[in-house]
Amino acid sequence: MFKRLIIPLDGSRLAEAILPTAIRLAEKLSAHATLVHVIERNAPRKIHGEPHLSEADEAQTYLEEIRSRFPPGIAVETHVHADAIEDVAGSIAEHAREFASDLVLMCTHGRSGLRHLLFGTIAQKVAASGVPVWLVRPDTPAPTSGPFLVPLDGTTVREAALPAAAALAQALGERLHLLMIIPTLGTLTGSKSASSLLLPATTKEMLEFAHEDAKKYLHSLPLPPRTTARIRRGDATEWITQEAQIENASLIILGTSARTGMDAFWSGSVAPRVSRHTHLPILLIPG
Repeated sequence: MFKRLIIPLDGSRLAEAILPTAIRLAEKLSAHATLVHVIERNAPRKIHGEPHLSEADEAQTYLEEIRSRFPPGIAVETHVHADAIEDVAGSIAEHAREFASDLVLMCTHGRSGLRHLLFGTIAQKVAASGVPVWLVRPDTPAPTSGPFLVPLDGTTVREAALPAAAALAQALGERLHLLMIIPTLGTLTGSKSASSLLLPATTKEMLEFAHEDAKKYLHSLPLPPRTTARIRRGDATEWITQEAQIENASLIILGTSARTGMDAFWSGSVAPRVSRHTHLPILLIPG
């Protein structure tokens, strides 16, 4: 479970949107938190309209002020990477490994745009290092109670997220809601879409078999109490976002692959599309 949290901060109020989540998790999980600031080489003078922290002393003062916001009883350390570097993303990933962190918490913002950072350089490099990443948007409300939505597709990559998801849900007093989505003829993509045009009856029958297999798969999983599950038919992105609303979910947990090429995951999975249609936090768990 998550016992060592690392929270990268750049000094902006936008980045601080992660703090309510970090404090809640540190309290509930009895976790140790490390606040990190990386000095960026040739950084802009301002970031998000605020002065950029480019000196180690001012960065340390800033992190100490942030630490004072944590309730007594939570173990919080601060660390400033004083040597200016260009690869901030790589540095965060290195610090996560150096501090033996098992969860990185950060806000989805950046000079190059919200979507880019969420499924771009920093999140990609950190997740590729094998450390789970909890992402919130700056417009996300304070942490709320609600089930954790875990989309599955029958692969070991997605299924790898289940043990951590179950442990986290139990620790926070939430339930899991599993979702499997079977395409329809109209929502198939790529080569499968081409096959459906040539062999529509055969493809339709294969999708029906897939639906039955999904039922068996869900029944075969060793799941904790209070876990619910549902199978939907249609587009994955649409159903993940709709199911989150229907269930009043508070978090979407996605299993990712850190071994088979992160570029494929970031560009090819439904995760980037889901992020554009939900304000919910997203937890990426490398398998």
